Formats: sequence, structure tokens, C-alpha cells
Amino acid sequence: MFRFRRYRVFVITAFILLVLLFQLGRNSNWEPTASLPHAKDTHAKDSGSKNKETNIRPPTYQPPNDKASPDGADAYRGATPDEPQRQPPKKEQNIEIPVLKEDYGYQHYAPPPVTSVKAPAKITGAKAGKPATSTTAAPKPTKAPSSNDKLIVDEEPYTAPKKLSKTAVHWVKPTEYFPVPTESLIRLPTGKPKPIPSIQALFPPESPATKGKREKRLAKVKAEAERAWGGYKKYAWTHDEVQPVSKKARDPFCGWAATMVDSLDTLWIMGMTGEFDEAVEAVREIDFTTTPHRTDIPVFETIIRYLGGLLAAYDVSGGHSGRYKVLLDKALELAEILMGVFDTPNRMPVLYYNWKPDYASQPHRASSGSSVAELGSMSMEFTRLAQLTGEDRFYDAVARITDAFEEWQQRGTALDGIFPTNVDASGCNRTALNLLLAEEKSKAAQEQERLEAEKEEEEPVGYERREVADEKEEAYQDEADADTLKRDLAEAARIPALNGRDPHAGSRRSAPVKASGALAEWECPAQGLVSGGYGTDSYGMGGSQDSAYEYFPKQYLLLGGLEPKYRTMHEKTVKAVKKYLLYRPMIEDESRELLFSAKAYAYHGDDQSLTYDYEVTHLTCFLGGMFGLGGKIFGSEEDVEIGKKLADGCAWAYEVMPTGIMPETSFVMPCKSVEKCPWNETAWHEKMDPNHKWREEQMADYLERRKAWEEEVKELKEAANLKKKQAGGTKAGQTVADKAIETDEVASVHKRSTEDASDSILDRNRKTMEDSEAVEKIGEELDFNTPSRHKTGGHQGHAGSSESSQTPLIDEFELPPEPIPPQTHKEYVKERIANDRLPPGFTSLNDKRYILRPEAIESVWYMYRITGDSAWQEKGWRMFESVIAATSVAEGHSAIDDVTTDKAATYMDNMESFWLAETLKYFYLLFATPDVVSLDEWVFNTEAHPFRRPS
Repeated sequence: MFRFRRYRVFVITAFILLVLLFQLGRNSNWEPTASLPHAKDTHAKDSGSKNKETNIRPPTYQPPNDKASPDGADAYRGATPDEPQRQPPKKEQNIEIPVLKEDYGYQHYAPPPVTSVKAPAKITGAKAGKPATSTTAAPKPTKAPSSNDKLIVDEEPYTAPKKLSKTAVHWVKPTEYFPVPTESLIRLPTGKPKPIPSIQALFPPESPATKGKREKRLAKVKAEAERAWGGYKKYAWTHDEVQPVSKKARDPFCGWAATMVDSLDTLWIMGMTGEFDEAVEAVREIDFTTTPHRTDIPVFETIIRYLGGLLAAYDVSGGHSGRYKVLLDKALELAEILMGVFDTPNRMPVLYYNWKPDYASQPHRASSGSSVAELGSMSMEFTRLAQLTGEDRFYDAVARITDAFEEWQQRGTALDGIFPTNVDASGCNRTALNLLLAEEKSKAAQEQERLEAEKEEEEPVGYERREVADEKEEAYQDEADADTLKRDLAEAARIPALNGRDPHAGSRRSAPVKASGALAEWECPAQGLVSGGYGTDSYGMGGSQDSAYEYFPKQYLLLGGLEPKYRTMHEKTVKAVKKYLLYRPMIEDESRELLFSAKAYAYHGDDQSLTYDYEVTHLTCFLGGMFGLGGKIFGSEEDVEIGKKLADGCAWAYEVMPTGIMPETSFVMPCKSVEKCPWNETAWHEKMDPNHKWREEQMADYLERRKAWEEEVKELKEAANLKKKQAGGTKAGQTVADKAIETDEVASVHKRSTEDASDSILDRNRKTMEDSEAVEKIGEELDFNTPSRHKTGGHQGHAGSSESSQTPLIDEFELPPEPIPPQTHKEYVKERIANDRLPPGFTSLNDKRYILRPEAIESVWYMYRITGDSAWQEKGWRMFESVIAATSVAEGHSAIDDVTTDKAATYMDNMESFWLAETLKYFYLLFATPDVVSLDEWVFNTEAHPFRRPS
């Protein structure tokens, strides 16, 4: 029976627990929210307050923190060192703690005219409230911003991002291990921009017919952009990309709506302002502090797509005079996270940032296997952010990378002026470090011996039997240890006197280990950027290299010509490209002068033993635009002409393919001279078949074996006929040997001979042929008209006799196998051209895909704006029609797997964000009026995001 008195303690305890659980459930809406310093109180927006603060320094940026304090005080972490610490309120039940308002602003650095990008004359579907275009130029400052300068604030209070998830891990700003003192920051160049020659051509007034044709094409481009945007909006809204065939979403870039952010400026430029406003509201809710899709942030892609997209959208929509301040806010929010990648001993960036606090809080080094493009393609985005906010730390971060490349360029590489694809950016001379570690290990071992000796004196013990190792074995082990540094360090790390760490404790991304086993102070023999290869370095203008060189002249424009090093670096680059990489392809139209850039391989750190791949890659097609732009900026007409030939080369690569689209990667036949290049089909075929000489040798050998075979068959026929006559046999019909001699071909056995043709079958069968009965038998076997010849098996006896028990003669007297002719050079080439669908001049198509890339139309557009020649519009229009015909699907456009097929290509079900951000934007601008995003007012990053140039 239940005894309440005995169990009353347990009953009361259970009741109390139930009450507590009930109360906890009622308070489940409470969530300790990490305050984002840029976030404003959401209630402030409802009240409609529009406070403007002036002459106040912006508060120090404080990172969000996902470790909530138990008293809810984390909502008050935004206090700056100059402010008194605010006290948190007392705990109350059933109260949700809001994020307190944190007003802040930016100092405006060297503002350009605040005119927004010119929109098309007629815009359909635009929402009310379109930002007014301002034509009033802001005053030009004569000095750097100070604490008394006017702050830039929102005209509308900024809505805080979504609350941090209870379960998701969020980035928290770590303490810097290698901070740059304020006095050591590299300052943004100040002063009046230098005069730069006009880039765009002077365009005469167009005729009504020309205008009508251009506007019709412009409308078609916009219609395709609207269709692509519609597919993304319908099936992948707020995700990175849409899969237009399967109608699904995918998130390869952290799930922060890559297509949306990347396409913002495209929407504005095309006059799709309603869609722009809707996208801006969605961008407002992006939380860059977390992602469920990746544990690392791809830094290069994030900077050019997200940061570049936000800054360009802010610029084209009016900048400080517009009403989209949230775009700059989000850019700063993202940049604060990305600044963590520069916290390394030499300030070279980590290119894949492990953002979670457990990893981000650890010290890092830059990779010893970085790529030139990823390392060198950050300068424009962080420079523009520094210009808009007045914060030199953003410019300092990328200026140090430029300085490192400049020092390396001056120091020299195998191809002076350009860099190898793989770069060791760690800043650590590991060869010298290994010597230091070995020396320190030796010192640690000596110290260990001393400590052990002291221990023996302090703690004597009785006699213990000690096993002595063989002297030879000890000597061998000492020698092996001396040769293996890794074993040395592992042994040294076990020294208890010098290592206070738990030997079983793990370490994430820890600092290097000293020979003593303790963490090093990140000290090692310093070095600049060096090759990350192992004896062989590749040099080219394609993938993993391209945009680093592209940014030299563009950064010069963005800084108003105030930093001359970018001109020097660009001129050294183009000099090296002209000397080492440019080549002319051999094509049927000898009057058309085209150029491409090859890939070179250096094997001994110099240019004495270079080998080449004469490649044609889609990524390299940006080079025409770079040469043309740099030629106009720095007054080199030669470079402009080279840019034309490079751009026309990619246009030709589109034209000659069955689909009208060039493949991702291919190889062509190079000319011996860029001056004169006659078409030589024989040379092309020999290039296509590098083994043509071997094939000729094989054919000569075959002809000799064929001749020997024919003679052997002839002997066999004559001997068989002779013995048959001697045996009294009659000729019943034409023998197999007769047929072989008359027709010069015997039915092939479809297998290669395993014996030399000179080994006569007659020699092998001579003894058997002496038997007259056997001779008569072989004669019958060689005669197709003999009845027994049509039987299967080969165990038939002599005609008219009973079945013989002797060994089957059909096996003893076999025909010699006919030599199989090898494939001739001509046959091989014909087969390759047919199977690979190679156009004239191409030697290989290594990657037949088209993934909606923009580089070819990019250079075509640059050439049109630079030269004013409408022929470039015609080239671009043919490219557009071909691309749309091959890639269009119901909900947008898809990458295709083969541009050489004359049938419908296979859709790859991918529509990367650069399709809307770059490719369709360049097609649109090709047919827009030249004053829309003029190159004399704007400069594009590598993702086609326009930044306003200073004026």
C-alpha cells in the first residue's frame, strides 16, 4: 500500500519540478540575442523616428556573440570604450529582451558625384517611390575625414536582421592575434584625382533605323533576363542558385542568396526597379554570421559576388543620396566577418575561412598553396568599401597584398612580370625553419638529460637491472633520428620537463610546435610571396590567374591615378604576356589576324626550358578587354590593337562551333609567326596526330609482313597442288590459297599474329607433308568445294573411307594468319575529326561544356565602347542568339555539356549567379546607349559590378 508519509519528499520534489518546467515552457519565447552593432531597434522603425546624428564618431564595431550571458546582459554589449557601461535590467519573467538600438554611421571619403546610373527611358513594372536621380555633385573634400565630419546615417531606421537561432552556431568576432597598430595602417590615397584619358569612343548620333534595330535587340536581352530572374524567384528565392531544369534550389556559396545579391545592380541597370526593391528587402534579412551549408567561407567568391554586388548596387542606386543605405550596412556586416581572414603573421589572407568560433578563434597562417587570382582579387572591393566608409583598415588589408605582389614582381620570376599559378603566401621559410627546429630540439634534449641527472641525485633508488641496447642499434637509431625531423619533433614533444601540455589533448589550427613541445610564438624565418610549386611552375592568363592582373589597371582607375604602382605592375604584366604568351592560331581565313594567350611551363625557375600548351579557354577571353582598357588608360595604341585581336579570337571560337558557342577548354594549331600565317592542312593534321611518324613506321613494317605472308601462302598452295597431283587427286575447285593469291586478301581471322611472318608454316609441317595421304588430305581441306570442308569439327576421315582415328589434319595444316593493317595517319586524323567534331585549326576539345560564362562577351563589349565600331555589336548579337538557342529552358537558362553537337545538347541543370550578374548584363550594355554605365565614370570588378570612379 502506498505510504504518503514515506514518499512525501519525493512527491513534493516532483511537484516543484513540474511547476518549474511549466514556467520554463511559458518563457520559451525568450531568447538572448547577440546584438549586431549595426542593428537598430526594430521598435524604432515602427515609431517612425528618423534621427540624424552629426559630429559624433561612430562607435567601435562589436561582433555578435552567440554565447549568451545568463542574465541577458549580452544585449548591452554594444558599449564603446568611451561610453559608460550600461547596466542590464533586473530579470523579469515573460519578457522578451529586444536588441537595443545601436545607431552608427560612416564618414564619407572623397564622394564622387551622386548621380545614379541612368535608367532606360521607359521602365515597366516599377514600383512607386523610385529614388529620384540627383545631378548635384557633392563638395570635394580637401583633406581626410576627421571626427568632426558629418556622419552618414539612414534616412529610415535600419531593421535588425533575424534573431539568432537557438541551435545554429554563429560567427563571433575573435580577438586578433596579429593586429595592425592604428599608426601603422596604410592610408587610402587622398587628393584630387589625376587626369586620365577618355576610355570610351565618341559615338555619333544614330539613325532611326539603327536605333530601332538596337532597341529591338535590347528588349530581347531584357526579356531573357526577366525570364531567368523569374525562374530564380519562383524556385530558389533567397537561395544561392536555381536549377532551372529540375526546378530546385542549391546553395554552394553559404546559402546567402548569391544570385539575388549578384544580380542587384543588373536589375537596376535594366530598369527592373520593382524587382530591385523586393530583392533589397530580402537582402535585409540575410544573416552573414551563420550558414548551415558550409563550415568554411570561400573568400574569393564571397568578395567578388556578395561584397562587390552589395557595393555596386549601393553605387548605381544613388549611393549616399539614394535610399538604399541597407546595402552599405550589409556590405559592412559581411566585411567585418571577412576581415578575420587577414589576421595572419604576414597579413596575407586565409582563402577558405573556417568561420565557426571554435576555429575562427585559433591563430592561422595563409596557405602555402594559394592561387594568384584568389590572392590578388580583393583590392577593388575593399578599396571601394574604404572610400564609402572612410575606414582605412579596409584599404590597409588589401594594400599589403598588392605590396607583396609588387615586391615579388621586382624580385623576379621565371617569366618576369607575371607570377606562377601556385603561390606560397605563408610568409614562412620552411627550409630555414626546419634547421631552427632541429637545433632547438638538440638543446631541449640536452636540458632533459640535465634534469634527469638532477632527479637521480635528488631521488636515489636501489639497484635496478637495466637492459643495455646493442651499440650498433643505438648508432643506427641516432642516425635515423638525425635524418627525420618529424620523428625528432615528436620525440622532443614528449619531454615532460619542457612540455606542460597534455600529450593526449587535441589542438585545432594551433600554432607551430617548438622542438620543446610548447606552442611557438608564430616566429619563423620570414619570406615574401614565392612559388608554391615543386620544381615546375605554370604561367598563364586563364583560371587561377586572370583577375589578379585584371585588377591592376582597374585599381588605378578606382584610386583616381593617385597610386602609381598599379600602372607599373600592369605595364610589366602586359610586357611579359606579349613576350612569352601571345600566339596566333592557324585558321583557314588567313586574312583574319587573331590572338590567344598560351600557358607556359618553367622547370628550373627560369625561361630557358619553357614548354607550352596552346590553349583556348573561355576564362582567358577577358584578356582582350584588359588590354584595350589598359591601352586607353596608359596611352598604348599597340595594346588596344592587341586587345582587338584577342577579343576577335574568342568571337571566332564561337563562330566555328556547331552550336555557335565556344567550349570551356580547347587547343589549336599555333602559327610559327604572328606576322604571316598561311593555312597548312598537313601541318594541322600532324599536330593533331603526334604519333604520325610512328604510324608510318608501323605501315612500312606491315607491308613487309604482308609480302612475306603472300609468298608463304603461295608456297603452301603450290606444294599442296603438287602433292595432290602426285597422290592422284583431282582438282575439285579453287583452293583457299588460289583465292588468296588472286584477290590478294584472305578472310581475316580478326586477331593479330603472335608469330613472326618469316617463320614458315611449310617448315613446321615439312615432315608431315612427306606422307602422301596427308598431302591429299590438306589439299581437300584447302578446297572450299570439298564436302568435308563444310562440316564442323575437323575429325572427318578421307573422302569415301571410314572415319579415321589419326590426328585431325585441319589442325596440323593451318593457314598463316593474315597481317592486320595498322591505322594510317590519314585514317586516324579523319576519325578524330569526325568523332570529336573538330573544326579546322583545333587539335583538341578537352572540355566541351558551356556554363553560361561571360568573358567573351565582356571583351566584345569593351571593344565596342572603346572603338565605337558597330561590328562588335554584330559579333555580340550572333553570340547572344546562339547562347539563348542552346541554353533556354522553361524556367531560365541552363549550362550545357557539349557545344559541338548538332543535336540538342544535354542540360547540366545549373544556372550560376554570374549569368544574370555578368553575361546578360554585358549583352544588355552592348545594346544600351553608351552613356549607360560609361567607362569614363565607372569601373567594373571581375564579377561585372560597377563601382563609381572618383572625379
